[in-house]
Amino acid sequence: MSATLETVREFADPHLQARLLVVDDQAANVLLLRKLLRSAGYQQVEGVSDPTAVRGLHQAQAFDLILLDIRMPVLDGYGVMAQLQEDADATGDYVPVLVLTAQNDEETRLKALEAGAKDFITKPFNRVEVLNRIRNMLEVRLLHKQLRAHNEILEQRVRERTAELRDTRLEIVRRLGLAAEYRDNETGLHIVRMSKYSALLARAAGLDEKQQELILNASPMHDIGKLGIPDRVLLKPGRLDDEEWAVMRTHAEIGARILDDHPSTLLQMAARIARCHHERWDGRGYPAGLSGEDIPLEARIVAVADVFDALTSKRPYKEAWTVEAAIDELRRVAGSHLDPRLVELFLGQLPAVLDIKSRHAEPA
Repeated sequence: MSATLETVREFADPHLQARLLVVDDQAANVLLLRKLLRSAGYQQVEGVSDPTAVRGLHQAQAFDLILLDIRMPVLDGYGVMAQLQEDADATGDYVPVLVLTAQNDEETRLKALEAGAKDFITKPFNRVEVLNRIRNMLEVRLLHKQLRAHNEILEQRVRERTAELRDTRLEIVRRLGLAAEYRDNETGLHIVRMSKYSALLARAAGLDEKQQELILNASPMHDIGKLGIPDRVLLKPGRLDDEEWAVMRTHAEIGARILDDHPSTLLQMAARIARCHHERWDGRGYPAGLSGEDIPLEARIVAVADVFDALTSKRPYKEAWTVEAAIDELRRVAGSHLDPRLVELFLGQLPAVLDIKSRHAEPA
């Protein structure tokens, strides 16, 4: 066979591209095995006489097969396999070890196999037998690597699909909130600012990142119940009379009914916010007249954010308040309308609040 054809064969055969490590405290044995493997066409063969170096080498490049002696000073073959097994347990891989030893007693053989060796050959060995056993072990090793690679691809696809579904769900949630907002507001930027204020306040209140994200994504649906309010009430330009106001107040329960009775943690939180964001700290809110900490925390957080944005936003029936005036109003209603602790936490985040307000300002 020509040199060119030999090169093609070696390149085409994945077994010959496998990474092999020969470990023996006798340098002559290492040299002999490396020469044998090279002559058989293996391209990536390393050798080491220091058994304490094996773990670091394997961690650096993950050999496909380790040909390991048992009787070695400082660290014997069993100790090397114990170290490799620790790493394998952490990665979910397995230790590809072929033991080569002059000890041929059954106790040594069984102990080596129990320690993690996948095969066992005694010295002096037959060249053809060694090469065949190496190839058989590499067959298993390469199939294992292919399976792991395939599983990783599948897992990545599952992660991507899960993320896509999650993003789609959140986008539907946002658009539902936007639909409700468009019924009585010129833009949907109110829910953007309010939801970001709510997440900011949730963090200041000590909630973990998962709860902050839930509040960020659930709060835009706080007024979704307005979809069920008749236009004659919702869009009335003047003040509402007592009957109309009673109708308007039903949007809290309507919103809760739209969102309730679903196992999703997000929708459960959104339902609590929709139902309770008009409750008051002093118990004079609606629909249930809850007071103090009987009001769900997420609803109390959204109430602070909603009031601040409502005060500082222009509406058909009012001009936008200045930030200073809105701050004074929040402090005035703290302890009556709003949770006083949350008001102070919110005002403590004022620079970040104003940054959100600026980045998501209404168009001129």
